[in-house]
Amino acid sequence: MYGKSIRTKASRLFRLMLIVPFLVTAACGGSSDPAAKRDSSLYISILAPLHFPQPPASELMEEIEQLTGTQLDVNWIPEGVYTDKMNTGLITHSLAKVTFVKFTDYNLVKNAIRSDSFWEIGPYLQDYNNLKKLDPAILEQASVDEKIYGLYTERPSSRQGVIIRQDWLDRLQLLKPQSLDDLYEVMRQFTYNDPDGNGKQDTIGLVDRNDLVYGVFKTLSSYFGTPNNWKVENGHLIPEFMTTEYMDTMNFMKKLYNEGILNRDFALTSKEIQRDRFIRGEAGVLIGSMTDVQRLAIEARGLNPEAEFTLVNRIEGPDGHKVWSIPNYNGLFLFSKKAIPTEQELQDILQFFDRTMDKDVANLMMYGVEGRHYSIVNGEVILPESTSQLRVYEVNPLYSLMIADIGNANIMKVGQKEHLTNLADQLSEDNESFLVNDPTVSLSSPTFDEKNAELSALIADATYNYILGSIDAEGFAREIERWRQNGGDQIIQEYDASLALKK
Repeated sequence: MYGKSIRTKASRLFRLMLIVPFLVTAACGGSSDPAAKRDSSLYISILAPLHFPQPPASELMEEIEQLTGTQLDVNWIPEGVYTDKMNTGLITHSLAKVTFVKFTDYNLVKNAIRSDSFWEIGPYLQDYNNLKKLDPAILEQASVDEKIYGLYTERPSSRQGVIIRQDWLDRLQLLKPQSLDDLYEVMRQFTYNDPDGNGKQDTIGLVDRNDLVYGVFKTLSSYFGTPNNWKVENGHLIPEFMTTEYMDTMNFMKKLYNEGILNRDFALTSKEIQRDRFIRGEAGVLIGSMTDVQRLAIEARGLNPEAEFTLVNRIEGPDGHKVWSIPNYNGLFLFSKKAIPTEQELQDILQFFDRTMDKDVANLMMYGVEGRHYSIVNGEVILPESTSQLRVYEVNPLYSLMIADIGNANIMKVGQKEHLTNLADQLSEDNESFLVNDPTVSLSSPTFDEKNAELSALIADATYNYILGSIDAEGFAREIERWRQNGGDQIIQEYDASLALKK
C-alpha cells in the first residue's frame, strides 16, 4: 500500500479537483450552502460487499452524492464475512434500505421475498430511462415466481482459472500447466523444489480457503468434468456430489492435502488469509477468479519487486476443457419494505440507481477521475500501469455498487489497460467456449429454496471430512443418504417435475 504522505498529498489534490466545479456552480447562482443541500438529499442506506483492501475514496463517494442528490450510507462488509452479516440482518429484520444479495446466497432470501419482505420492482422499471433498458433475459433469470425484485450486477459467465507465480515457473524451468497432471506437477515442485530460491522448504503449491464454491474446489471439479451443481441424465436430475467426477476431485484434493502441497488449515482459512499467503509468496498457485490477478500482483510486488504472475484458463481433464459458469448476474440489489415504507421513497431510490447508469456517474464509478486515474485518447479510456494502484485502492471497490455495467452503453470503451487485467479479460472470454451450465437455473423446487442452506452445509462438511481423512467413501455415502432423507429426494422429485414441464 502506498505511504500515508503520498496518500495525503493525493487526497488534497483530489479534493481541489472536486471543489473547482462546485465553486463555479456557486458563482453562477447555485446554492452557497452545501450543508443545506445535503440535508435535503435523499438518504439511502446500503449493505454492500467489499472485495478490495479498503472502501472507495471518500472524495469519490462525495462526488457521487453530489451528482445524484443523495446522502449515501454504505456499510462496506468484507466479502469473506458478507453472507453472515446479510443473514443476520435478514433474521433480525434490520436490513438496510438496499441490500446486495450474492448469487450464491439468493436462495437464502427467496422465502423472505415470498413473505413480502422486499418490494417487487418490475412494474416500475419502465418509468426510468436506463432501468427500462435492462436485459430481459437476465431479469428473468433472477426473477422469483416470474416477478422482478432486484437490480442485477453483471459479470461474465465464468472468470475462473489459475493464477500462477511466473517467476517460480521460470526459476524451476517449468511451462504453464495444460492438464491436470501438469497442474499437479507444478504444484508439487512449488512445494518441494525451492521455487523462491531461498534455500528453505517453506513454500506450498496451492493455497485454498473455506469455500467450496469460490475457493479451489468447484473450479478444480469442473476440470474433472463434474457437473455444475446438477446434471440431467435420462430426464432426471442428479446432484453433483453423487457423480464419479466429484469423488475424483475429492481424491485429488485429498492427495494434495496428504502430500503437503495444500495448506493444512484450508478448511478454516478465510479469503483474506488465503490472499495474504499468496501475495507473501508462501504459495505459488491460487485457483479462483482470474480478475483478481492485477490487485494480487500490485500487493505482491510491494513486498517482493521480483514477483511475477501469469494466468491459465484451459486445464484439460478427462472430458477435455470444462469450466463452471453462473448466469450473467453475480448478485442483486433488493429493497426492504420495512426500511422503505412508501412507494414514493422506493421510486426515489430507483431513480438513484437509474442515475448511476448515466454517463457521468457510471464512468466515475468505473474509472475514477480523468487525469488522476485514467486518460482519454481518441475517445477511448487509457488505464496505465502507473495508476493501477490508485484505481485498486480508490475506485475499484465502487464496482460493487454498479448495476448492469457490462450492458451499459454509457460506459466508455477502454483502449488500453494493464497487461494482467487485459489477459484476465481475454481468458474469461475464452471460457465462453467450454462452459458447464447449471441446468436447474430455470427450474423450481420449493424444498430446495427452503432447505438448501442446511443440506448444502451437510454435504460441505462431508466433503471437507473426506479430504481431511475423517471419513472414507462409505462415510461419505452415508452423508449422501442423510441428505436424501432430510429433503434431498424431495428436491430431486420437484426438479424432475419442473424439468418435465419445460419440455
